Amino acid sequence: MSTKIKPSKGAPYARILGVGGYRPVRVVPNEVILETIDSSDEWIRSRSGIETRHWANDEETVAAMSIEASGKAIADAGITASQIGGVIVSTVSHFKQTPAVATEIADKLGTNKAAAFDISAGCAGFGYGLTLAKGMIVEGSAEYVLVIGVERLSDLTDLEDRATAFLFGDGAGAVVVGPAKEPMIGPTVWGSEGDKSDTIKQTVPWTEYDSTGKFPAITQEGQAVFRWAVFEMAKVAQQALDAAGITPDDLDVFIPHQANERIIDSMVKTLKLPEHVTVARDVRTTGNTSAASIPLAMERLLATGEAKSGDTALVIGFGAGLVYAATVVTLP
Repeated sequence: MSTKIKPSKGAPYARILGVGGYRPVRVVPNEVILETIDSSDEWIRSRSGIETRHWANDEETVAAMSIEASGKAIADAGITASQIGGVIVSTVSHFKQTPAVATEIADKLGTNKAAAFDISAGCAGFGYGLTLAKGMIVEGSAEYVLVIGVERLSDLTDLEDRATAFLFGDGAGAVVVGPAKEPMIGPTVWGSEGDKSDTIKQTVPWTEYDSTGKFPAITQEGQAVFRWAVFEMAKVAQQALDAAGITPDDLDVFIPHQANERIIDSMVKTLKLPEHVTVARDVRTTGNTSAASIPLAMERLLATGEAKSGDTALVIGFGAGLVYAATVVTLP
């Protein structure tokens, strides 16, 4: 005898309704990085495009930055925190294994006991969270979902590592995802390539921290990551365009993970994006903020007027795992 389960009933589609960002007060120019590595400002800019980055102080915790960004996103969406039914936080730099920082954020924002959880998907984390939020809304388990990408990567940076010391920054970006009457978040093309997991990793696991005497940091094989990002991620980006049924000519904005401006330039060239497409280059002044980079770049483009509400944007994140996620969205 089979039991009939009542089907879930949600919105037909989902969309991004609001976006918010928070960058720490302290701005760190390349000159500060050069105090601990043998390099030059010209070398850093030519290799990465990075001129400055933001580093958090003791009060700018993962939770605190997330709450600031989320408050802006909720206000931008025109709803109240009590209407949020889910809080998804993507981060690799919240150092408590449990409880999830999402529960603290949900409570302090004033949500009404929203479902709350953290995910670890590196620099692709925002795309993963966005996909989960879309599913929750269409499935009917929440009407509005808050997706946060947040990092304090300065805590995981080896300032003596010439290959990575200049790359990372801190910050939080958030979006509110809600119901829509037409498709405004396209199909997600995502996946992982675990055979390449050693190319970006933590230097030692937390269990070995005491024996090494050195705090864990992020390390990467720069050339291998660069080749993978340029050649493989351009293919994924094209697949996301195809899945959404659009061409590069239909795009208004391209918001890739802000890892390295050379990677961004190479992807633009490989995808043959038209000149009218606005390309996010937040990496220049924000650095690589991993899961926070796409929502932070999105927020800045809208705030400066380089992008506008209703624009069609291709977003793609990629990083440690190696993992990736790409989709086409309508900007809020």
